[in-house]
Amino acid sequence: MDVADVLVLQASYTNPVHAEAIALVLDHYARDPMGGGQPVDPDVLRQLPGELAKRPHAFSVLAFVGGVPAGLVNCFEGFSTFAGRPLLNVHDVSVVDRFRGLGLSRKMMHKVEEIARQRGCCKITLEVLEGNAVAQAAYRNFGFEDAAFDPSHGRMLFWSKSL
Repeated sequence: MDVADVLVLQASYTNPVHAEAIALVLDHYARDPMGGGQPVDPDVLRQLPGELAKRPHAFSVLAFVGGVPAGLVNCFEGFSTFAGRPLLNVHDVSVVDRFRGLGLSRKMMHKVEEIARQRGCCKITLEVLEGNAVAQAAYRNFGFEDAAFDPSHGRMLFWSKSL
């Protein structure tokens, strides 16, 4: 793959090419063991760009290699009550297998950081599986670290409750 053919951009949810790329890469991620190992319901994939577009503080970053969808980062703006400013949560990061090793996640995260700075965000947060050493190394290389207010109280944990 020629790295010169890489295009990283903020997706437009109304652009059919971008909508298709979001669905394709997200489904690829979901089918991977790190994404749960199950495909996303086709109806959900069809509706996803429209649903994301309804959320004014959501955005997605896409990577294309030679015009082929290769990577995706989905982000949602939250708010830090301690800082009194918005924060950005990275919800999904995925690079299609055949495009791994090209630095796409780093390029996409640079775009995410650029958008976060434009929005006046105080920080970027994300969750990563404990067993995903490759992703953890990539995030640490990009400047992420364990979240903690006071190390004597331990790291922050991400919990969830299904509804």
